[in-house]
Amino acid sequence: MFNPKMKPHASLILLVFLVYTLGCLCGEEPGVQVLTRAETIPSDAVKYTPERDEHPPILHVDGWENPVPLAPPVNTAGAEDSAFVTPDGNTLYFFFTPDVRVPVDKQVIDGVTGIWVSKKVNGAWSEPERVILHYKDKLSLDGCEFVQNGVIWFCSAREGYTGVNFFRAYWRDGAWRDYEYVGDRLMKEFEMGELHISSDGSELYFHSPRAGGKGGYDLWTSKKVEGVWTDPVNLEVVNSPDTDGWPYLTSDGGELWFTRTYLGSPAIFRSTRVNGEFQEPELIVSQFAGEPTLDDAGNLYFTHHYYKNGEMQEADIYVAYKK
Repeated sequence: MFNPKMKPHASLILLVFLVYTLGCLCGEEPGVQVLTRAETIPSDAVKYTPERDEHPPILHVDGWENPVPLAPPVNTAGAEDSAFVTPDGNTLYFFFTPDVRVPVDKQVIDGVTGIWVSKKVNGAWSEPERVILHYKDKLSLDGCEFVQNGVIWFCSAREGYTGVNFFRAYWRDGAWRDYEYVGDRLMKEFEMGELHISSDGSELYFHSPRAGGKGGYDLWTSKKVEGVWTDPVNLEVVNSPDTDGWPYLTSDGGELWFTRTYLGSPAIFRSTRVNGEFQEPELIVSQFAGEPTLDDAGNLYFTHHYYKNGEMQEADIYVAYKK
């Protein structure tokens, strides 16, 4: 999964700056992606399938079909991760990197690592396209996207900023433009990690290692009052002493989905809201399953990592279709 704590090395920033100023990746405005994903996937990369998966995802409840990987062109022998599907089920964003063996500080110069998007056309996913969120003289490695009402929230290791921060950009004239830092209130006071905002814009859910939690990452919530996010409240009934994070709130606000470690690997849990209060979570999918996202039809999309001999080989976007 995209690491919200990664930090680019200073010497790499200089190198990438020279690459960009030579004009090999994009223009002054959000540009056209030169490389395809296929061009950068190494020749020795192995495409894993359910048949050769040593740790397939396990569905623990009724109501969904057994999870399956999305067919090409979404999944490749590279790593597809951190999916976000729009409520209508017709647009899928995800993070891609061609080789999981490559360190993060090298991914930034490969020309393809970052956020991609695929559209559903006549029931099939289209060839994904790169989501450009930087300019010629600004360097970035972007991921953990959340899209709502023409705004994309994304985390980024970005020239001019320390560590990884969240930014927003706006869909205007056929491109994402005018990116902006979300501000110190969210990044420094809240210590905000990956997030989800309610469909009416009034509630923020995020994970954080901030003080006052139960351990690891905890899930927190804040309400917007007169345009300002209130101090975060720990979702005690949802959290555990382990890591709880990567939240997704259904459009009706009735279900909070998230990732928690279960028997040594990421698993997907769900908490339902009854009379305004979230309930004890239930296990939905286990075994290297994480970062849930759903459409309004109830289809569950998530990331599945393939492991062999304790090492990650690649990652795919899976879906469990609602029955």
